[in-house]
Amino acid sequence: MEGLLVALLIMVVVGGLVGLIARALMPGPNPMSVGMTILLGIGGSFIGGLIGRLLDVSGVGGLVLAVLGSMLLLWVVPRLRRPGCRRARRLGG
Repeated sequence: MEGLLVALLIMVVVGGLVGLIARALMPGPNPMSVGMTILLGIGGSFIGGLIGRLLDVSGVGGLVLAVLGSMLLLWVVPRLRRPGCRRARRLGG
């Protein structure tokens, strides 16, 4: 139980840092809350981790992939939420 709590805390902290870095590097306005920034970083870390596994990358390279994954999410998600986007209507957005 204690190990799970520590793992979740680490995931929130690393997700927050990765999300902040991605938002700082991405041009343009990125209006979102702290919670959304953390979720952005966690999602980007997941994407970067999958790519890192495929490419056998770890360490600093994994962190770079996590930031790039977060930037990809930061670029894709607003485009899916546009009113004219068919996919957004199917997703309920």
